[in-house]
Amino acid sequence: MQLTRRGALGGAALALALSPARAQSAIGGPFSLTGGAGQSITSDNFPGKFLLIFFGYTHCPDECPATMYQLARALAEMGAAARRLQCLFITIDPARDTPAIASRYADLFSPDIIGLSGTPAQVAQAMQAYHVYAAPAGPQGGEITHSDFIYLMAPNGSFITAYPGNLPAKTLAARITPAMGGA
Repeated sequence: MQLTRRGALGGAALALALSPARAQSAIGGPFSLTGGAGQSITSDNFPGKFLLIFFGYTHCPDECPATMYQLARALAEMGAAARRLQCLFITIDPARDTPAIASRYADLFSPDIIGLSGTPAQVAQAMQAYHVYAAPAGPQGGEITHSDFIYLMAPNGSFITAYPGNLPAKTLAARITPAMGGA
């Protein structure tokens, strides 16, 4: 289990959720968030696409940008297979990460990654659906301890698997492509 800043609670919850008997139904679900231009983005906006979803925040000093960099490189490494999926960055910090900020942040890494935010309730609902752990930021903001899994979802919305956020791009690409049924 991988947690940024080495938190522990989210990993235990995800380990339970990823048990073979519960994995297919326990992770994921519909979400409604906001894109950079103010448009509503839901889980239904990507028919026929696999979703690759990473939860993080733009003020993260190390793990989030490193994971986003590896995600962007993995998409490039996948070549034509990447056209079958949509990569999403969903903030865990809607107080600081407006939709425009989340969108610009994602775009810094790749135009193929969509950055999303929303109201605190919308973000909390998405985090709950994906069993994302995040400790609250202090009153002055600062770093947030959070889980850093990358979720692969099937076009029908079902959970396929989760990858640790610290995987190198080549390894990530080599695992995603076969999980989507090959090229």
